[in-house]
Amino acid sequence: MSRKRVNPTRRSRRSEGRPTVEAEQGREPRNVLQRTLPLDWSLWPAEARLLLSLTAIWSLAGLLVLGSASWWVAAREMGEGAYYLKRQLIWMLASWGLLAAAISTDLRRWMKWAGPAVWIGCLLVAATLVFGSTVNGASRWLVIGPVQIQPSELVKPFVVLQAANLFAHWKRSAIDQKLLWLGSFATLILLILKQPNLSTAALTGLLLWLMAFSAGLRLRTLFGTALAGASLGITSIFFNEYQRLRVISFVDPWKDPQGDGYQLVQSLLAIGSGGIFGQGFGLSTQKLQYLPIQSTDFIFAVYAEEFGFIGSVMLLVFLMLVAFLGLRVALRCRSNTARLIAIGCTTLLIGQSLMNLAVASGSMPTTGLPLPMVSYGGNSLLSSLLVAGLLIRCSLESTSLVGGRRPRRRRAPEDRHLASTR
Repeated sequence: MSRKRVNPTRRSRRSEGRPTVEAEQGREPRNVLQRTLPLDWSLWPAEARLLLSLTAIWSLAGLLVLGSASWWVAAREMGEGAYYLKRQLIWMLASWGLLAAAISTDLRRWMKWAGPAVWIGCLLVAATLVFGSTVNGASRWLVIGPVQIQPSELVKPFVVLQAANLFAHWKRSAIDQKLLWLGSFATLILLILKQPNLSTAALTGLLLWLMAFSAGLRLRTLFGTALAGASLGITSIFFNEYQRLRVISFVDPWKDPQGDGYQLVQSLLAIGSGGIFGQGFGLSTQKLQYLPIQSTDFIFAVYAEEFGFIGSVMLLVFLMLVAFLGLRVALRCRSNTARLIAIGCTTLLIGQSLMNLAVASGSMPTTGLPLPMVSYGGNSLLSSLLVAGLLIRCSLESTSLVGGRRPRRRRAPEDRHLASTR
């Protein structure tokens, strides 16, 4: 019995576009969460999974600490104990939406937005000098209806992105491009100093310096830049009275415990009252209107009083773990740009956290830097979670399964023949 021979071209036409049995067996229904992720959860690197989990823990723990630190004062001043907590929760939802957008968007697209965002940030910071509201002698806020915007906080993630774009291609960049962006960064720092906001300006300058160092710029140039930055900071302290008083009170806060040294003295009393194991969650006494700014700049003092030395050490270990994961992500990145973004994001999150802890413990002069994802404030929350999302995105793109440029597959001669006969 003879079999009928089938033309292979006709067979390929018939089977084209029809799923194979293996594909039907391997296809599994994806839930809503899986469809929103840029990469299937099972393919995520261990660093990305851990960073996302630690960010969630950081955010939830921050809400609990903020609720404890602000409840009594909010009940006395606002008539509602959950006043600050409710508003922070709204900002938290918006910030997690921004984190999800950062995870789902290619780094190349973020890089395209970084340059214009830095220039817009410069314009908004300059606008605070003219139209901004003044709090404690500094004009840092723009009031737009019911919303307060702090441009110096919101511009930080884009400074990281643009700095990575600049320093990753430093040797191949033209001199005019180098001068353009270095001048833009210098203008931004000077405008922040003019507010005046020495702490944010110092953090931005330190961030740029560390990213340039990681990119391999000449040590002689970096040393000269560090001297210029230190000289600029010292000049700002001499020309701004309240900054000079903060430095003097930092050297000896007990000299004027009811005046300039009051904040630091109360913060040290709160930390010392915690002892080894702390007073217990919600049982801080210094937050009862003894410790000023207990919901933002000095929220760590409330945390240390309630959780003690053990809790403070656990917080430091937590920050060390995040820093370790950030460095692992940087080492696994496949491009210099992504590597510098990972280093910048890690530096921003951990550096700002350590500076906040140092201020509360009297290790450095009082500044206005909030504790990321813990202190009250929507601008800081948006900036911090966007930075965390960019760091996670760097980890995902290190797998080469998402992001990057994919080469187009060249058609085989028989495929081109089939396409032309359709």
